[in-house]
Amino acid sequence: MRLVLLGAPGSGKGTEAKLICQKYGLPHISTGDILRQALKDGSPLGLEAKGFMDRGELVPDHLILDLIKERFKSPDAQKGFLLDGFPRTVAQAQGLEDLLLRQNLKIDLACSLKVEREVLIKRLTSRRICSGCGAIYNLLFQSPLKEGLCDKCGGQLEQRVDDQRHTVDNRLQVYLRQTQPLMEFYDSRKLLKEVNGNAKPEEVFQDIIPLLQVL
Repeated sequence: MRLVLLGAPGSGKGTEAKLICQKYGLPHISTGDILRQALKDGSPLGLEAKGFMDRGELVPDHLILDLIKERFKSPDAQKGFLLDGFPRTVAQAQGLEDLLLRQNLKIDLACSLKVEREVLIKRLTSRRICSGCGAIYNLLFQSPLKEGLCDKCGGQLEQRVDDQRHTVDNRLQVYLRQTQPLMEFYDSRKLLKEVNGNAKPEEVFQDIIPLLQVL
């Protein structure tokens, strides 16, 4: 089972990815994790990526694809995987498709979590992070016991600039602009399935399961 999980910031994509991977024994593959591990290992690809990052440049698609290709060789990815945060563009999706085709493989499903814009904004602007230990809270469904203070270390809870309303609006605009062509790409290949992501995480997961059972 080879899956692509799509969802805007605040859609609950990380939570659903974790539930899917636990139930089906799939590795959760994100480009962020791959990059961090490659940098930590000091691999040739990691050092090449570091050069771009140190210059404040985006890591190019061909290098991301090379990193993903290496990740696919790991034993845990032989029977399938869930891709989170990749592909982000049609060019990346095409590169991924070509990479898999060379191994006689293919993506089985692109699952998109559809959440109303105002719900996304409410979720994101309600997020708080502990300045001490980095613990994450959400005032909608995971509030601290004491207002403004971390349950774990007692540190002050802060709102990141990324989670302030004006920044959230911009993040969502960028996501939608990038993702619409990607949705059309997977839809044209009969791989796209949309799931209502407005509900509670477990309810969303129960809607995803039937899509995976037929693969």
